[in-house]
Amino acid sequence: MPRPIHVFAFLWSAIALMPLLGWAQATPTPNRVDGYGAPATTALSPINPSNHGETELNILSSYYAQDGNRSAVEGGIGTQQLTDLTPTIILNVPLDSATRISANLGMDYYSSASTDRIDQVSSSASSSDTRYHLDLGLARQLADQRTIVGVGGGFSKEYDYTSFNVTGSWARASQDGNRELSVAGQAFFDRATLILPVELRGNGGGEHGSGFDTRQSYNLNVVYSQVINQHLQVAVSTELVAQRGLLSTPFHRVYFRETGGEFGTARTELLPRQRYKYPVGLRLNYYATDLVQLRGFYRFYNDNFGIRAHTLELEVPVKVTPFFVLYPFYRYHTQTAAKYFAPYLDHSSSDTYYTSDYDLAAFSANKVGLGMRYSPVYGIGRFKTPFGGGIAKFKALEVRYAYYRQSVGLTANLISADLSFTLP
Repeated sequence: MPRPIHVFAFLWSAIALMPLLGWAQATPTPNRVDGYGAPATTALSPINPSNHGETELNILSSYYAQDGNRSAVEGGIGTQQLTDLTPTIILNVPLDSATRISANLGMDYYSSASTDRIDQVSSSASSSDTRYHLDLGLARQLADQRTIVGVGGGFSKEYDYTSFNVTGSWARASQDGNRELSVAGQAFFDRATLILPVELRGNGGGEHGSGFDTRQSYNLNVVYSQVINQHLQVAVSTELVAQRGLLSTPFHRVYFRETGGEFGTARTELLPRQRYKYPVGLRLNYYATDLVQLRGFYRFYNDNFGIRAHTLELEVPVKVTPFFVLYPFYRYHTQTAAKYFAPYLDHSSSDTYYTSDYDLAAFSANKVGLGMRYSPVYGIGRFKTPFGGGIAKFKALEVRYAYYRQSVGLTANLISADLSFTLP
């Protein structure tokens, strides 16, 4: 009979896997999730409260490549070809038996044929960029052994924007350890350079348009988890998001039916300066046998832009050996269009707000993939650390591949790897 995972571990793993519907970046960072006009945020890795004695190091890397012909930079037409490489280091360090600090340091290096068309000159400065990010966190288990509180903060820097964030969290388990309520808040404060398409810049050109703008985003995440029995665990969550400020992307062109196509007059995308998101999710973990587990997730999403979305996920980890797990996974997503969206040449010049960004269009998407994890009891290997001569352990290796396709033509491939270590 499979043993139920402690509710703490289940909750934190559920939070780690839930996509954050965070702030809508005005930068060309690739959107690898579901649209909504918002790429996933860089969130601080949850601290594992069950491990008080070892320093944990995770080295992650992923390579993402996409292609399509619905570029918002060119008004809903043109190439969406993009590649993105993202090395990341996550470090969790115990200060004592109840307190841990966490650091998440990484970068995104991308090359984008789409944003290269901001200047309509091949291989311009906008064709590639690098984003750097650092997040720090502190978590402490209180004396009652059932409550964990945490604080954190971080920043992200790219050529055309800077972002700072602060976080706070609280989680409390029931006395029998079978239930837990978690509340976490996060605030982002962003400053973006307003880079306009070349033909819309004043004074005959120049690199930038009209200075800077700001954006503030506030996320409130609430998760309730319950161990139903030895086979079934459930978590219900919601993440409320409020955004104010720059929600348009200044270098996205929009063409209107009255003025013609690319040889006519374009305007830069214009969206409201407030957005509210109301997602609700349900996650189920079912231990079918000692060797097979079913992980299911459903999310309903709604916002004041008029988008409604449904997402279904299924992951089936299969224990091939005691130390080797394969897990095929599948994800289906469907959404309605934002009320401000229209394709190329479908907007009227009298519209108050307008976008031809297909992240805000109606579409469905399928994502399918396979992951593997190898984690022997005594680790994969041991080696001496460069400083101090201590012995570090290479604990586990995880590799994932996913293929993604939208009904509007975008396709993508993603491969990622996670190397887990413990340090003396």
